[in-house]
Amino acid sequence: MTTARTLRVLETGPLTTVQDFGRPGQSALGIGRSGACDRASHRLANALVGNHPTLATLEVTFGGLVLEADEPLVLATAGARCPGAPHLAPFTLSPGERLSLGTPAAGLRTYLAVRGGIDVDPVLGSRATDVLSGLGPPKPGPGDELPVGDPARPHPGVDVAPVPEPDAGRLTVRVTPGPRYDWFGDAGWQELTGQVYTATSESNRVGVRLDGDPLTRLREGELVSEGMLRGALQVPPSGLPVLFLADHPVTGGYPVIGYVDDLDVDRCAQLRPGQELRFSATRQR
Repeated sequence: MTTARTLRVLETGPLTTVQDFGRPGQSALGIGRSGACDRASHRLANALVGNHPTLATLEVTFGGLVLEADEPLVLATAGARCPGAPHLAPFTLSPGERLSLGTPAAGLRTYLAVRGGIDVDPVLGSRATDVLSGLGPPKPGPGDELPVGDPARPHPGVDVAPVPEPDAGRLTVRVTPGPRYDWFGDAGWQELTGQVYTATSESNRVGVRLDGDPLTRLREGELVSEGMLRGALQVPPSGLPVLFLADHPVTGGYPVIGYVDDLDVDRCAQLRPGQELRFSATRQR
C-alpha cells in the first residue's frame, strides 16, 4: 500500500538510482537482471531498518545525495561510508531535516535504505534501474518526491552492524576458469592471475574496465554470441578484461576467460578508478 510518506530529492550527486534485487530469470526474453551492484550492502542497509531484503534502496555513486523528509523516517546507509550521516546504524531523519552525503574516502557506492522501502512503481516486477537498457524507474532528480512504503516488519533494534567496510587499497578476488579458457590457455591464465590491474574511469554499472598488460589469445576469429552473467571476465580484442557488474549485457561475443566469485563481485562494485585489483585462482583448469 502506497502512503503519503516521501523523501524529497534536493541533489543527486554524480549518479543516484533506485535499486533492488532486479529481474532474475528473464534473460531468455532479452531482459537483464540489473539490481544493486553491491548486493550485500543493499541487503545490509535494508536489514538495519527492518526491511525485507527485496525492498528498494537508493544506490548512491560517489556521494552527493541530499534528501529532506516530510515526516520522521528511519534510514540507514551501508557500503561506502559517506561523511554527513551515521553509517551502518539506523537513524531518524526528522521533518524538514536534510541528509547530505559527502564524498566517501573509500569505496564507490553507498546504499541508503528507508524503513518501508522506496515505493516507486515497479517495472516488470522490479524497481531496479538498468542504465544499459533504460528499463526501470527514471533516475531521481532534484525536486522529485520519492514515495516511501509502509513498514511490514518489526524494527530489528540493532544499534550498529560491525561489518568490514570497502578497502581503498589493492583488492584481491577469487576467479574460476571460464568457458573460453581454451582461447587463452595456461599462459593466458597465468597472465591474468599474475599481474595487478587498475580500474579505469570508464567503469560503470555495466562493468569494471581494467588496465594492465593485454592478455594473449591462442585463437583468433569471432564467437557466436553467448549468454553472460554477473562476474564474467570478458576479453575484447584489446586484451584487457572487463568484469561484468549488475547491468551487463544479456549476451556477448567476446571470450570469457573466467568468472569472479559472486561474493567478490560485490567487493568489485566498490572499486574506484585508479584502484588496483588482482585475481587469485580458486582452481586450475
